[in-house]
Amino acid sequence: MAEEIINNVEETPKAPRRINASVAPEEFDWDAFENDGVEAADKSKDDELYTQTLSKIVENEVVEGVVTAINKREVVVNIGAKSEGVISAPEFRYNPDLKVGDKVEVLVESAEDRKGQLILSHRKARALKSWDMVNAAYDASEVVKGFVKTRTKGGMIVDVFGIEAFLPGSQIDIKPIRDYDQFVGTTMDFKIVKINQEFRNVVVSHKALLEAEQEQKRAELISKLEKGQVLEGTVKNITNYGVFVDLGGVDGLIHITDLSWGRITDPEEIVSLDQKIKVVVLDFNEAQKRIALGLKQLTPHPWENLSEGIKVGDVVKGKVVAVADYGAFIEVAPGVEGLVHVSEMSWSPRLHSAQEFLKVGDEVETVVLTLDHEARKMSLGIKQLTTNPWDSIREKYPVGSKQKATVRNITNFGVFAELEDGVEGLIHISDLSWNKIKHPSEMVQSGDEIDVVILDFDEQNHKLSLGHKQLMPNPWDELEAKYPVGTVVDATVKTVGDKGTVVAFEDGTEASAFNREMVKEDGKQAIVGETLPVKVVELRRSTRTVRVSHLRTYGDVKVARENAEAEGTKKAIKKVNTSLEKTTLGDISELAALKDKLEKGE
Repeated sequence: MAEEIINNVEETPKAPRRINASVAPEEFDWDAFENDGVEAADKSKDDELYTQTLSKIVENEVVEGVVTAINKREVVVNIGAKSEGVISAPEFRYNPDLKVGDKVEVLVESAEDRKGQLILSHRKARALKSWDMVNAAYDASEVVKGFVKTRTKGGMIVDVFGIEAFLPGSQIDIKPIRDYDQFVGTTMDFKIVKINQEFRNVVVSHKALLEAEQEQKRAELISKLEKGQVLEGTVKNITNYGVFVDLGGVDGLIHITDLSWGRITDPEEIVSLDQKIKVVVLDFNEAQKRIALGLKQLTPHPWENLSEGIKVGDVVKGKVVAVADYGAFIEVAPGVEGLVHVSEMSWSPRLHSAQEFLKVGDEVETVVLTLDHEARKMSLGIKQLTTNPWDSIREKYPVGSKQKATVRNITNFGVFAELEDGVEGLIHISDLSWNKIKHPSEMVQSGDEIDVVILDFDEQNHKLSLGHKQLMPNPWDELEAKYPVGTVVDATVKTVGDKGTVVAFEDGTEASAFNREMVKEDGKQAIVGETLPVKVVELRRSTRTVRVSHLRTYGDVKVARENAEAEGTKKAIKKVNTSLEKTTLGDISELAALKDKLEKGE
């Protein structure tokens, strides 16, 4: 424009410039020489026309300029002033696509510095308008460009419109990021997801854009999916419950149970990250946008290849792959498992836990008990590899024979003792000791070796009755002989309670008495530690109890005396009655008085 105006100015013919060499230097007209012969009025008019071609520059004002040159260090911008402005290239690093001819906003910091240079700033111009731009982009859900400046705790710092925004680590990408530093110094597209107006904090997300794009791809892919369809994908993530496979922008999940026909504990046994694999579509949900994939379904089920030669009764080798309380799973072929129930591990009738017999990784031999190809089930046994000891139990352990056994379990009602592997018997608490005990643990502990005698059998239910006290003399026989009913012996009071008194003889034998039977002759109750004569009044073999009485030791004599006196009184009355029959009427009153006295004991 300036050139057009200048070209339109009427040109004035110019005379050749001549220098009067005869004029002394101090008298030379330098102004005339500089004006080149142009009149002052004409020069002023030219300056005015040139000035009209220039923009009016106002400092601290944001104006629009055009990029005229770009190098690694600087960007030159023309805003229509006398000179062009130079801006540091890093101010445009958020926009790597900047090119010559692009229009940019700049802030006029100074119309002219010491060197006459126009000072501009693109960063400050952006900062003045950045907050409005951020809010507008947020309200319109627009995609913005941002320059990743640096890494910070929990994420990255991104320059968006000149404002430092926070990019959380979880919002960088859909897949987990292992190296954050790879994004520093790059320009990416973002979506503003959160703004705090009070503190002017901005949170951006790149993941949101990827999810939106992925959602569109997922919808397109799911609309074309069919069950049984085979696809190729890349292993994107491995978890303890399965594998996520990228099917081309859309993820599907292979559950750990669909990775292999065999039992596995870690998906990495089958696949690895970034591995390309073929998968089959098992199911999909358009509403929830979920795709279930399978890997093992691409190969035939191992049961289909199971040798027809395996039949019930065969001995097969296998590896323990899982153990539960109720049994163990044995893999007899890849993907083919059979269950050994805990009851099929030992001939012992006692309830066991499978962990007592097997652990994961054990190699074992088993017998096929049942086989169902259609249901793909197999039951196995281990105890069948050994002879059932109960088949010859009576010959090996005849009734009345003395044996040694090991205490395996203790209950309130007795002790389970093992004669050999698979052969256990019960020693009832009543057959442990001739003396009364409250609990079997008073006599034995688990693992103790104990002598027993065979009492009885139940082959059908694999039950065996054992005894221990039968190997020792019955102390009750000796007690009955030593303390027959009526025996008077000294005893010491051990306890006195509401229900009765317990005393002990000199040899330690304990007996019980009702409290009323322990009243002394002076009427006082016997106390703990006191030694008194007692009479044995009852021996009860069924309960192994001895009952005594102190009252009987002196009470029986008194009762006998009273009985004798009563007998004498009866005889006297009888004599009087006889005499009355023979007396006269005059003696009746006297005899009646005597009879009355006799009856009263006088």
